[in-house]
Amino acid sequence: MDDALRQAIELLLDPPAHPDVSRGYLDLLQSGTDAPSNSGVIQKAWASRAGSMLYDHAQLLNRRLLSATRPPLDWLGVPPGGIALDVGSGPGNITAALARAVGPGGAALGVDISEAMLERAVAAQAGPRVGFVRADAQRLPFRDASFDAVVSLAALQLMPDVVAAASEMVRVLRPGCRIAVMVPTVGPAAAMRVLAKGGARFFDEDELGDVFEGLGLAGVRTRTRGPIQWVRGQKA
Repeated sequence: MDDALRQAIELLLDPPAHPDVSRGYLDLLQSGTDAPSNSGVIQKAWASRAGSMLYDHAQLLNRRLLSATRPPLDWLGVPPGGIALDVGSGPGNITAALARAVGPGGAALGVDISEAMLERAVAAQAGPRVGFVRADAQRLPFRDASFDAVVSLAALQLMPDVVAAASEMVRVLRPGCRIAVMVPTVGPAAAMRVLAKGGARFFDEDELGDVFEGLGLAGVRTRTRGPIQWVRGQKA
């Protein structure tokens, strides 16, 4: 077991007696009652092997071509040797970037619900400082104040309970540390209707910022570029 997965187990609220890491990630949703279903068309697509491959290639291309989709690693200020969390980590490339940011002695953990996404992430990115956990983002399995930074890119809009997921991200963040979330914002009406029917949510200009302010984050800022919005804040 790599150091990152050992660290993930140490941070759990309720560590299992016999952790399942047989597929390269820590699986905390083994029973049918524990694993939420992917109800939307988009969620089901991303949970499939073909969908996860398509998503992986599309996101890599986006980040190479569009600076607006790249995580603000410098602004997050993750301390050397710290530990960062990537919520809705998908194929794991952002998780790996966070691990590079924390450097030797640090680690980055990615949480996702899709087994297909996690399989791709493990194959491409897992290592001593990069670990992945299968869990529900609306009920993160980690103890309070466990992470030096939290990020989530293009995932919150697919979760049924946005406030619960945002609250969990804030809960596991250490005081004085920062969070950055990227979501789709209101755009062309036709695109909104198509994607909304598929299970995706679009956020109004101040909607997510208001949620984070309500959760006690300081210095909340939103930045919108086209259909993409970043929301940032710091835990007091």
